[in-house]
Amino acid sequence: MTFPRIVRLGGLHSIDQFKQRLAELDLSLPCDDHVVSGSRSPLSAPLIRGSLKIGNRIAVQPMEGWDGTLDGHPTENTFRRWQRFGRSAGKLVWGGEAVAVCEDGRANPNQLLATTKTYDDLVRLRSVLLEEHRRTTGSADDLMIGLQLTHSGRFSRPTAQQGQPRLIYRHPLLDARMKLPDDYPVLSDGDVRSIIEAFHRAAQIASRAGFDFVDIKHCHGYLGHELLSAHTRDGDYGGSFENRTRFLREVVQGVRSLAPGLEIGIRLSVFDTVPFEPDPVPSAAGRAGHGVPVRFDNLLPYRCGFGVNELDPTSIDLTEPIRFLELLENLQIQLVNVTAGSPYYNPHIQRPALFPPSDGYLPPEDPLVGVARQMSVTRELKQRFPSLIFIGSAYTYLQNFLPNVAQAAVREEWVDCVGIGRMLLTYPEMLWDAISGRNIQHKRICRTFSDCTTAPRNGLPSGCYPLDSHYKDSTEGAQLNQIKRTRQEQFSKAKVDGAHRE
Repeated sequence: MTFPRIVRLGGLHSIDQFKQRLAELDLSLPCDDHVVSGSRSPLSAPLIRGSLKIGNRIAVQPMEGWDGTLDGHPTENTFRRWQRFGRSAGKLVWGGEAVAVCEDGRANPNQLLATTKTYDDLVRLRSVLLEEHRRTTGSADDLMIGLQLTHSGRFSRPTAQQGQPRLIYRHPLLDARMKLPDDYPVLSDGDVRSIIEAFHRAAQIASRAGFDFVDIKHCHGYLGHELLSAHTRDGDYGGSFENRTRFLREVVQGVRSLAPGLEIGIRLSVFDTVPFEPDPVPSAAGRAGHGVPVRFDNLLPYRCGFGVNELDPTSIDLTEPIRFLELLENLQIQLVNVTAGSPYYNPHIQRPALFPPSDGYLPPEDPLVGVARQMSVTRELKQRFPSLIFIGSAYTYLQNFLPNVAQAAVREEWVDCVGIGRMLLTYPEMLWDAISGRNIQHKRICRTFSDCTTAPRNGLPSGCYPLDSHYKDSTEGAQLNQIKRTRQEQFSKAKVDGAHRE
């Protein structure tokens, strides 16, 4: 298999060079030659839709830190990260980070919990963010702060010893990857109802703590997302589209009853693809191979996906995602955060990057293709559903050119708000600097080295280890460097051994 030549964006020094690279890839992305500052900037424009008013078009994506305590409380690192969310100046804070609704639904043993025991901490986190936002912008008017509520389902790992998957259905490809025995149990309908009740309780806590909305997470392979692909599940929560969306409807019904006035948003993986794995041949640089899809020809039609073509699950089919957005309209849910895929089994789809995490693979395509894919789908859905508020994802890979593309995307109505994730860890105020007329600090720009993912994959807090001295100079930073060196040596040895076999 041949893989594309990838041009590092850091080596492009002008908008003309960036546009030329887009043309070489036959990609159509909006990109303005100049970034407008002040009130004339499209990114500064308020967004008013019905009763919702958002002060500008910058959104803060949920950025989980894997740095809470074992009993679900925040630490100093957590508060520091939420300060940076406030420093972004974004008037829409999408959840801060994923907060588990119950102990056994945590994605890692250091994930925050939304329980009565952590209520005071959630109040403090919101307060810290609010104070920093006010200090940065001068005003907290028209600021919406949400809390992303989650159950990790298949990817639950509440203890450090091992994962404890909570399956919605038996997925032949992911079950094999996770080495699950044939008799591994699936959640019963009663189990799902108990989880729904946990979402209700967590939403009540969020409302009492002062959050403006909650995100009922439906993305990245976690429980809400996996339910949408549960075509082969029996019972009330699988099979038909009505059954696969019953979880959402019952969560929303309870939230509206128990926390009236609390807005609801949905972060949705609007399309997916089959799991990918590294090509068995290490790259020329002695790293993991490029990503290749696992074999799926014996599983056609593919009944394990959402937003995929059943006869070719590496391609997109938006038929059911469109039905899902119609349901959101009927449920009077306006806030939709568009993402795709999963960081666990196809990260190049979800989070385009040049450098893979330690357990990943080199991108099988130029990451700009992944950025364009998400932006184009978001544009298509926004055109179909003008009453909904769409937040876009996958912008960080654009690096130096992020402000130019973000401005054009809002101006040309590809998206309502531009969601910023990884960039916040090292340069949270990048877009704020751009629309305030200040020079961009290029040395602080995220270059997608993926250390913020490699670290938690190895039991360390997430952070920007290459550029943020708080992490770079820490004990954990030294540990991460040793882990990466060991991994590099393993790949180099595998490459030599493969050459000897040949």
